[in-house]
Amino acid sequence: MRNDEVDPVDVRLGARLAGLRAEHGWSLGELADRSGVSRSTLSRAERAESSPTASLLNRLCAVYGRTMSQLLSEVEAEPEAVIRSAGQPVWQDRTSGFVRRSVSPPHPALRGELVEARLAPGADIAYDRPPVAGLEQHLWILEGALDVTEQDTEHHLRAGDCLRMRVWGPTRFRCAAPEGVRYLLAVVRP
Repeated sequence: MRNDEVDPVDVRLGARLAGLRAEHGWSLGELADRSGVSRSTLSRAERAESSPTASLLNRLCAVYGRTMSQLLSEVEAEPEAVIRSAGQPVWQDRTSGFVRRSVSPPHPALRGELVEARLAPGADIAYDRPPVAGLEQHLWILEGALDVTEQDTEHHLRAGDCLRMRVWGPTRFRCAAPEGVRYLLAVVRP
């Protein structure tokens, strides 16, 4: 895709974000106050003039009480029971070097999901809050190394390691491997 082409996923995502704001009856200013994101950034994301970052989506998910997977599944086609590898939605935050593949077939009635994630060397993503308080996450490192900070506790994870955590506050994911990191994330909503 050329840099001047608009990603169809960003268009659908922008429309869904605008729809969620409308469902709540909030102006851009009210959403900016609730999320800590500027009105101009919110407006550009809703109009698909810019691709939202993982951090921005996390803030909006927290305001709307959704996980990122829930939000992204809302902009995809009707879910199937089986989703082949080629059909698994992939979303990228080009700014941070974060690539996220939704492995599980999405379904709104299910609480668990699997996500394959990749971080480029040196990637550092901080979330100021979980999208849903008490979210359970299991991170299994498949390749490389990852430093994860949950609130004030830091974990140094290498290939084969698995971290289980309940997310109540800020988290940070830093790629500690020169070759990048690939991990499986199991997410369970409370």
